[in-house]
Amino acid sequence: MSADATANAYSLVDVARAKRQGLRVALAVTVGFSMALVNGSVLPFLAPLFAAQFLLAGYSPPGVRQGLGTVVLICIVGALLVFLTGLLGERPLVLLPLLWLCYFCCFYAQGRQIGGAGPALMLVIGIVVPLLDILQRDLGESIVWVLAKAVSVGLLLAWGAHAVFPDPGQGDANSPALLRAESGIVTQQAMVSGAILLAIVTLCLIDARLATAMVIPITVASLLSQLELGMSKRAAVALIVINLLGGVAASLAFTFIELRPSLWLVTLTLLLISLLFAGQAVMGTLTGKVFGGGLTTFLILFGLGVSPLPGETAELFSTRMAYVLLAVLYALCMASLFWPRPRNVSF
Repeated sequence: MSADATANAYSLVDVARAKRQGLRVALAVTVGFSMALVNGSVLPFLAPLFAAQFLLAGYSPPGVRQGLGTVVLICIVGALLVFLTGLLGERPLVLLPLLWLCYFCCFYAQGRQIGGAGPALMLVIGIVVPLLDILQRDLGESIVWVLAKAVSVGLLLAWGAHAVFPDPGQGDANSPALLRAESGIVTQQAMVSGAILLAIVTLCLIDARLATAMVIPITVASLLSQLELGMSKRAAVALIVINLLGGVAASLAFTFIELRPSLWLVTLTLLLISLLFAGQAVMGTLTGKVFGGGLTTFLILFGLGVSPLPGETAELFSTRMAYVLLAVLYALCMASLFWPRPRNVSF
């Protein structure tokens, strides 16, 4: 076989793997979200969000030991955060540096491409736990139990999606790797990103108007994970547009469901929208990361819209869209101002 023919064969395999990966993400998101709605989950977006993170981390499913280890680790860290938040909730000068340390470790692991989906999951937990434990004490069940169920279901959804759509490819089991930055740059970037995220989490904790605006810090964390040093203005605009598109899709879906509420319609809507985002999110490039962020924005906004969270006021989706826009602009501005700059590179 000639070199060109071999290259074409590998290209066809890569396309087939990417398509199946997109189908896995869409299936896991749709089934997970629908199950959460049927069960009356407090945060119905968590399990499908975790499942999407597991699947987008690589083409191969998490191993049993890796998956169970992730669940145990997240439960331990979640319980520790709940304990620290309860103990130090009235002592923010002690609590906030500990939260920054958690965020720093997650961003550093992402920058070094360590831990697969673990750092992204830990970021979500590091945001959700303080906000819920301080601002939403009447959840009706333990925050750790909510997280444990969500992570466990997300893992089962990832395994189930791989069982329905097995991987046809050979060779490297992971998504195409992104270029790694120098260790010093990664450390500085993680330190700054942790501070940027901590500032917005603190704002949500002290400003009563943002008490239910969980979408802001989660979107900021997602964006800081999507951004790259040296990103062009065109790429930055695309990042803004796609994340806002996730919010628009959530708004349209919620409006549609309110007009004709039924489970099968919710399931069909989720499948269609998740397919649109997942088709691009499975690519191991900046485009893939951005579309993955758009899917995250969609899941969070739509999930908060249908959530039975106690004390949740009926916010207009226009308000939540403003929250997303605020988060996008905040993350871009802060990163462009404070991230370390490699030589001859401009944001």
